[in-house]
Amino acid sequence: MALSNRPIIRVRDIMSKTLVAINGMATAKEAADTMRAKQVSSLIVEKRHEDDAWGLIAVQDLIEGVIIPGRSFEEVHVYEIMTKPVIMVPAEMDIRYAARLLHRAGIRRAPVEENRELMGMIALRSLILDHDLF
Repeated sequence: MALSNRPIIRVRDIMSKTLVAINGMATAKEAADTMRAKQVSSLIVEKRHEDDAWGLIAVQDLIEGVIIPGRSFEEVHVYEIMTKPVIMVPAEMDIRYAARLLHRAGIRRAPVEENRELMGMIALRSLILDHDLF
């Protein structure tokens, strides 16, 4: 059956509902410890105030911002190496468009939102490996 004949699968249908947050003032060590403890590869960086944007720190940020330059995990803060603002994916978006958005933006994962509230995370990897979509 062709993909176009399949029913629309929304981001909300396949997103991970596991969201783990961290403060931007936390150290890279605290971020790595939290990722390890919660078994996640990225953390939402909390807003400083209502009008602020969400941030995201992922394993790749730790590699590029701490390990490769040879910096100390205890001395680097999350806010120094995080991505902010992040691309937010609407919960109602068709996963085909979400995959295209992430791919074209050059990112692997993004927070999912509905009514300006965080709902979960979507990852390109999970589209193929965690779900029988195709």
